[in-house]
Amino acid sequence: MVEARGRDLLHLGHGVVRAGAEGPLESRLQAIFEALTQVISAYRPDAVAVEGLFTFRNARSALVLGHARGVALLVAAQSRLPVFEYAPARVKKAVGAGGADGKDAVARMVRLSLRVPLVGRADASDALAVAICHVHHQRMPALPARGARRGHAMDALGDRLAPAYRRFGALP
Repeated sequence: MVEARGRDLLHLGHGVVRAGAEGPLESRLQAIFEALTQVISAYRPDAVAVEGLFTFRNARSALVLGHARGVALLVAAQSRLPVFEYAPARVKKAVGAGGADGKDAVARMVRLSLRVPLVGRADASDALAVAICHVHHQRMPALPARGARRGHAMDALGDRLAPAYRRFGALP
């Protein structure tokens, strides 16, 4: 959990939900559901940010992660929170880690950004990195939609960038 206060980021807390490796999958998913519901209730966030899916070498790991991710999205939906998804590469860039950098670099940059001495598990620093990415994304002004009012400085910037976006297929 992070909070934006002016230009600063405030570390509110972090943790890892451990559902264990034993027992039926549905019981472990219920444990995740209950833990995340408690976190949402305690912190009352404005939004939920998740990392986009990436390719897995192990299909079973991907499937289990997909189940856990589904539970997290369900908790957000039941809490009526908007969900924002960010690609892993975008998350790395948002915290200042390079594309080839590993989890250690991400954890180091998270510690520096939030001014915390130690985050602990890589899963927790990855989650904090996604939260930092979301805050940065929310701070950036969006380009106006096509057909938006003319004369505004952002409209002029959008008009200047539109040919390049069309050339690369990003706009019709």
